[in-house]
Amino acid sequence: MRLATLRAAVAAAFIATITAGAVRAQSAVEGLPVVGAPVPNGTGFHPAASELARDQQWLDHLLHVIMAGVVVLVLVLLAAVILRYNSRANPTPARFTHNTPIEVAWTIVPVLILVVIGSFSLPILFKQQEIPEADITIKVTGYQWFWGYEYVDEGFGFDSFMLAREDLADYGYEDSAYLLATDTAVVVPVGKTIVMNVTAADVIHSWTVPAFAVKQDAVPGRIAQLWFAAEKEGVYFGQCSELCGKDHSYMPITVKVVSEEAYAAWLDEAKALYAGLPAPVDVASAD
Repeated sequence: MRLATLRAAVAAAFIATITAGAVRAQSAVEGLPVVGAPVPNGTGFHPAASELARDQQWLDHLLHVIMAGVVVLVLVLLAAVILRYNSRANPTPARFTHNTPIEVAWTIVPVLILVVIGSFSLPILFKQQEIPEADITIKVTGYQWFWGYEYVDEGFGFDSFMLAREDLADYGYEDSAYLLATDTAVVVPVGKTIVMNVTAADVIHSWTVPAFAVKQDAVPGRIAQLWFAAEKEGVYFGQCSELCGKDHSYMPITVKVVSEEAYAAWLDEAKALYAGLPAPVDVASAD
């Protein structure tokens, strides 16, 4: 009994030390504005904070313009047909069954619309899928139900858990950050190319940050990649976007984008705090 009590005390002290250290490590990046977060009654996208996000939001707006044009054209044609060819205005209808110019037009015009859409969308898609050379590489592993991060080139890593409502103030968050904020955040410097190697240890998860326009499934036994280069300092939130079990809604993502000086200071603290972590984990094989 005494041995069990001692073990419990040691474990509690270790967790408290790590938690306190995590708060200290995050202190190097305090005072950041919350940029990428949902807002009450908000509609539309998070503010674009990367080249990928700006491109994708521009493409979305273009598609809305094209769709609106198609809808207006169809409504005008329907109105013209209703007004001109109703039984009162046209009591003796024509008996022909084909109109070659019209049939050619309604075949060619949709094809041209698709060509226009494809000419803009494919380069944007390829830009997202072509992974550039990384300034910083981070491995992210999805677990039921939290995220693990490893700064590959720096030799340390940490796990990231959702903050309870009562702990938000201790970490500098407002109550509105509940279900979004985590005890440890991914910290990256502004303007640098970040490559994330994404995998999972149990079931399929999905690492998603809307303000960066990145979303990548984390599949056990596979390594997928995404990249982004954040253009604005601040705090950005995301969430797992793949149904992964009963606590799927409780594994948020917090990314803090800071200046290079603040990142260097945070990196020094993080290396000392998280050296040798996380412990190796056997990732499930897909075979």
